[in-house]
Amino acid sequence: MTMKYYPVNLDINGRDCLVVGGGRVGARKAGTLDRSGARVTVVSPEFDPALWESCPGTLCLKRKAYQSTDLDGMFLVIGATDSRELNQTIARDAREQRVLFNGADLPELSNFIVPAVVNRGDLTIAVSTSGNSPAFARKIKQDLEQQFGPEYQEFLSLMGRIRTRLLAQGHAPDEHKQIFRRLINGELFDLVKENDYKRIDHLLVELLGKEYRNFFQRGNQ
Repeated sequence: MTMKYYPVNLDINGRDCLVVGGGRVGARKAGTLDRSGARVTVVSPEFDPALWESCPGTLCLKRKAYQSTDLDGMFLVIGATDSRELNQTIARDAREQRVLFNGADLPELSNFIVPAVVNRGDLTIAVSTSGNSPAFARKIKQDLEQQFGPEYQEFLSLMGRIRTRLLAQGHAPDEHKQIFRRLINGELFDLVKENDYKRIDHLLVELLGKEYRNFFQRGNQ
């Protein structure tokens, strides 16, 4: 069976990205791009004050009609207007300038689609229906939000700190696999979920050495 899309996490930190549209969809897309570290420009003849007055100050809002030159230097563009014809024009211009394009109502012309996302710190769970039913993707996202709580963020933060320290100590990659397997099989996640500092401390010292005493607590201070 052939997949319709190639799943990928795109690094847009510091990249110039364009959103065309000053309504609800445009505001949501611009906010997501901004939180991902992009330099975001939004172009629209009108901006709904209720949506944009509290927008991040890092957004560049341009009150004007879209022109193809707005794509100059852009890494990607999102067509978020209520005009299908205009979104199609943006898609054509983006293709000619080799700029990645996404249009909420134009999956057939888009280079990528934006999944529904559950975010718990460094844990990102993306749900896509390949554009067939965004509403169902949102339903699955809501179910996952109930299943994956804030403890996943704390657990991954701890595992990341341990990995960074092991790398600094020159441990071989094969050793890492064994250590992390033992940590996970040693119920570390459940202990983090329960905020059982004493048993976390005991487990880390047992598996990694006495220099890891109070390691979890230090990371939460």
